[in-house]
Amino acid sequence: MAAQTLLVQRLRELLADEPVTREVSMFGGRSFMVNEKMVASALKGANLLVRVPAERHEALLEEPGAAQAEMGAGRDMGPGWIEVASASISDDDALAFWIDVALEHNRAVTGSDD
Repeated sequence: MAAQTLLVQRLRELLADEPVTREVSMFGGRSFMVNEKMVASALKGANLLVRVPAERHEALLEEPGAAQAEMGAGRDMGPGWIEVASASISDDDALAFWIDVALEHNRAVTGSDD
C-alpha cells in the first residue's frame, strides 16, 4: 500500500468521531476538513500538512520532523502552516499529537466545542 494512502486511512481513523468532516483534494494531497476548515492533509510522500495556531508556530517547529510549509518554489505558506516529515509521524502517538494540535486550532477558529 502506498505510504500516502496509508496516511489517509490513519487520518480517517483519528477524525472518525468529529461531527462535521469531509475530504477534498487540495495541496497535491488528500485534505481533511472539519467544520469547513482544513485540519490536515496527507501529502505525496506521506508528509503531513497541518493547520496550527499561528501563535504556537515557532514552538511547534521545534518538534521532530516539523518544518515551515511551502507552496512550491520556496514560497512560505506563513505562520500556522507546518509540514511534518513522514518518518516523524510513523507512530500513532506522534500523528495523534499533530492532529490534536490542529483540532484545537480548528475549534478555536470555528467556535466548535466538539
